[in-house]
Amino acid sequence: MKEIANFLFEVGMLQKTPRTGFRFLGSGNESVAEHILRTIFIGYTLCKLENNIDESRVIKICLFHDLPEARTGDMNYVSKKYVDVNEKKAIKELAETLFFGREIESALAEFNEKKTRESLIAHDADQLSLILQLKEYGDLGNKYTKEWIEFAVKRLSTEAAKELAEVIIKTDSSEWWFKDKSDWWVNANNK
Repeated sequence: MKEIANFLFEVGMLQKTPRTGFRFLGSGNESVAEHILRTIFIGYTLCKLENNIDESRVIKICLFHDLPEARTGDMNYVSKKYVDVNEKKAIKELAETLFFGREIESALAEFNEKKTRESLIAHDADQLSLILQLKEYGDLGNKYTKEWIEFAVKRLSTEAAKELAEVIIKTDSSEWWFKDKSDWWVNANNK
């Protein structure tokens, strides 16, 4: 149980680990944990748009895809040009302490190899999470997000993800909550 407690404390570190690419964008912030949560929901949703997909495998891959960043930190695209991170060592040292560690290793290996449809969907979920975040910042006025989105879209693999990205780009990020522009916004307290 001690190793499980340590694992859960390590998972908590993801809440404190910032996604570092936003420094270059000039606005926004997100923890790795926040990114993982959205990626899981996107992965689940992409599974609903595909046939013959192991949904639980996709969700598991999405859940673990950035877990090593609790140990390595988040490496943005600029940093990756200059710094080599030993993610394999981080995964191995984490996994060897847990009786279910091989399951984590397997999910991360599948994600990194990009050979299965499930891993491609998980990668697409990861990129769509970024695209959504960038769209939100773009809607708030950051002029650099469009170019970043273009590169993220090029990294998508599945047709469903590409189609969803197109819709995301064309949809105002506040539409879901602000589409009812009725008198409710004036008289909300006077039901």
